[in-house]
Amino acid sequence: MGEIQSNMSTESYFDGGLLQLIGWQILGGLVTFLTLGICFPWAFCMVYRWEAKHTVINGKRLEFDGTAVQLFGKWILWMILTVITLGIYSFWLNIKLKQWKVKHTHFA
Repeated sequence: MGEIQSNMSTESYFDGGLLQLIGWQILGGLVTFLTLGICFPWAFCMVYRWEAKHTVINGKRLEFDGTAVQLFGKWILWMILTVITLGIYSFWLNIKLKQWKVKHTHFA
């Protein structure tokens, strides 16, 4: 069984650089801050697209096809639900964002 497993598994790695990541995160943070959070979907997609582009799992590179326009409507809805529920919905925000991100992440 060990032989079969070793033949099936290939290398997984991340080939992005620290300075690139810091640069993308600073740019995303600035855009989000300067627009009071309205452009968070754009910043999120920009940073995650870079991360996916530099991630290889079992020899297959990831690809992220989500867009800020797709996320924007959901983001506004989630913010409204957070305000209406006096912040209670914010506990679900991270999982909703993760679900959306995974839905739009594929092998290239």
